[in-house]
Amino acid sequence: MPTPPLAGGTAGPSHLRPLLDTVLDALHEGATRRDGPLPAGGPHTVTHNLHQATGPLIPDHGTGPHHALRTLVTALAEGAADPAHPHCAAHLHTPPLALAAAADLAASALNPSMDSWDQAPAASALETALTTALAAEIYPQTQDPDALVTTGGTEANQLALLLARERHGPVQTICAANAHHSISRAAWLLGLPRPVVIPAPTGVMDTDALRDALTRHDGPLLVTATAGTTDTGQIDPLTDIADLTTTHGADLHIDAAYGGPLLFSPTHRHALRSLHRAQSVTLDLHKLGWQPASAGILAVPHHHDLDALHHHAAYLNADDDTEAGLPDLLGRSLRTTRRPDALKIAVTLQALGRDGLADLIDRTITAAHRLADLIDDHPALDLYARPTISTVLFRPTHTDDTTVATIRRTLLDRGHAVLGRARTHDGLWLKATLLNPHTTPDHLRQLLTHVTHAQPRATTEGSPR
Repeated sequence: MPTPPLAGGTAGPSHLRPLLDTVLDALHEGATRRDGPLPAGGPHTVTHNLHQATGPLIPDHGTGPHHALRTLVTALAEGAADPAHPHCAAHLHTPPLALAAAADLAASALNPSMDSWDQAPAASALETALTTALAAEIYPQTQDPDALVTTGGTEANQLALLLARERHGPVQTICAANAHHSISRAAWLLGLPRPVVIPAPTGVMDTDALRDALTRHDGPLLVTATAGTTDTGQIDPLTDIADLTTTHGADLHIDAAYGGPLLFSPTHRHALRSLHRAQSVTLDLHKLGWQPASAGILAVPHHHDLDALHHHAAYLNADDDTEAGLPDLLGRSLRTTRRPDALKIAVTLQALGRDGLADLIDRTITAAHRLADLIDDHPALDLYARPTISTVLFRPTHTDDTTVATIRRTLLDRGHAVLGRARTHDGLWLKATLLNPHTTPDHLRQLLTHVTHAQPRATTEGSPR
């Protein structure tokens, strides 16, 4: 077998082009075979079908690039949970824009490593420009805001707690019961005290309970609020929380991994009032930003807020190189080798502009309200609450938790829909997290039909909860 060609250099595109044709054909073939939001049959069937299709993954003699691409990509697409399907709506798992995926291909072909300038000259300059621009969206009133590119909300939240620890020592974190699990995990990883968890009886942080917690605990304190909860998509009362942290001398971190992109929508950005008052903010553009994973951001109001992350490795950022003007990239992440995720984000923002991104956000939120209207009007379904962003909780009327969980698994097994599950103070709900701006009212009506047809007969006829 001849030596396989490379993706880079002047010859790289000519080597990639025929391979891309094979990949694109395989993606189409796999999606056609699946013909729905996910494969039917459950884990055993999917695993069996994958093994049957692919054969041995490490054969004695290679099958060649086109055969391997065609076989494996087709099998993966056929067995995928496809977030581009309107009925794949369980998680904050976005269907990526085609232009962002195309930009990601360029990033893979060029393969800059973002840990030293000599591996990523233009990519490091692009990342600096992008992070500065995004930080200015969150902190428009400061002179030198900055941001880091992360693998997502979990890494960004961990960095936020790390920076707080480096500012103050072993901070006591205070969060609500609606906070993302990464907050408590970050405290554990960093050797910080277990977070104080206060109630969120209506789905958002109870500010009276926060006031009590701030009074009862000595500093240093870090309050973490949420703008777009995982279960319900609700936004904590950010202004009230910021006022309380200011009064009590506590730091504030806002996890806006889900809701942060509302900043780009003139219609909805008011929901993030006081976001700029936080010492750090998490943003995740592989949620309501339609990027391929990963595309996380941690923003801070001042560039020097990131000084604690500085790290020295002589082979990457020698002092004399830095003094000679080569940018030092090691302080831009806890990772060493990392991809140029800034490229796909920058391409998307430049291609769509503010108004284009706002249109995607507004369309998606409108679809969530349409779904809520359909549920409200349906005699056999109950709506939890009007959506704050694009998450809609609902369940059949007069049902119990076991039935809700069974309906969800039935839809998965049939390959009809991917819905999430969320537990609130009054039980278990089906969760639709809408992130597809191409979703139509007909898609939503068909989704609800799938749900009602998946109900056990006794539940359909009705029994007291």
